[in-house]
Amino acid sequence: MSFSSSLINWYNSNKRDLPWRRTTDPYKIWLSEIILQQTRVNQGLPYYNSFVKSFPTIFDLADASEDKVFKLWQGLGYYSRARNLHFTSKYICVNFDGKFPDNFNEIILLKGIGVYTASAICSFAFKGRYAVVDGNVIRVLSRVFGVYSFYDTTVGKKDFLELAEINLPEEKSDTYNQAIMEFGALICKPKRPDCLSCIFNDFCHAFNKNVVNRLPRKTKKIKVRNRYINFLIITDQKAVYMIKKQKGIWSGLYEFPFLEFNKAYPNEEIVSSDGWSDLFKKKSVKISYVSPVMIHRLSHQKLHVKFWHIHSHQLNIPDYRLIKISEINEIPVSRLIDNYLTHNIIC
Repeated sequence: MSFSSSLINWYNSNKRDLPWRRTTDPYKIWLSEIILQQTRVNQGLPYYNSFVKSFPTIFDLADASEDKVFKLWQGLGYYSRARNLHFTSKYICVNFDGKFPDNFNEIILLKGIGVYTASAICSFAFKGRYAVVDGNVIRVLSRVFGVYSFYDTTVGKKDFLELAEINLPEEKSDTYNQAIMEFGALICKPKRPDCLSCIFNDFCHAFNKNVVNRLPRKTKKIKVRNRYINFLIITDQKAVYMIKKQKGIWSGLYEFPFLEFNKAYPNEEIVSSDGWSDLFKKKSVKISYVSPVMIHRLSHQKLHVKFWHIHSHQLNIPDYRLIKISEINEIPVSRLIDNYLTHNIIC
């Protein structure tokens, strides 16, 4: 049997029952693909179900407020995905009367959609013959066929796309695309792949050459930056100062005022810092609690965070507004802040 036929047979017997596989609605397939970027299926599935329930059609998503979209997205990270999702839903409703475009050349022009996502939508919604190349596909192809090209380079991307297209069958190409991605997710996993159960272990290059852990290859290593942040939960008459971020990784989310330093400082030095003086300007301040340092890891950053509970009256913090404490659970915040608020009371 060919590589593609073997994968399809394996998939038909082993595939997971996922809701976006039971539809050809391009809106729902697009939604699933955006949610599953940088996200595991078991984490993304509840978000997909929530979005479909809240926004059953693309018109519902386009009509929603940004805060509602971001609140549903809260905890998934990479919030530009939610912003682009919302923008593109509005664009399709205005420019295509709510009908998702059905060809690659138009789909690829939509904000937040790259080659992979456009190919996936064309394949799964419109049965187009497009090779879908994600991290799972790269891993399977690299290991089985012994591809040593660096997948994050221009040459490597070209090599993997060409190999994916060579193995793409004339018929049932959409099923094959699902199959190779599922195989990468369940069998040919990044860590501890199930090589003994692999249907290709007789001729898999990586398995037989004992280089499974070396493939696929990547050139770029993420340099992690340490940041030292003090979030100031400043309350005034049962309300708290917050701002809706307009830029950065948490753009569109609400955040407390904060002071950031180039290293960890004792609390007494923070209170005597210029940043503290500039913020409070000799106003009366009562500090009721300072949390221990919390570590929050992002893809390129390691955050060392403390939360300060502070009472102060009639502050003037430019661009910040007072939000009722009782309403905080209704607004979108980062996972970091949400985790803290879940386990701590503001009063």
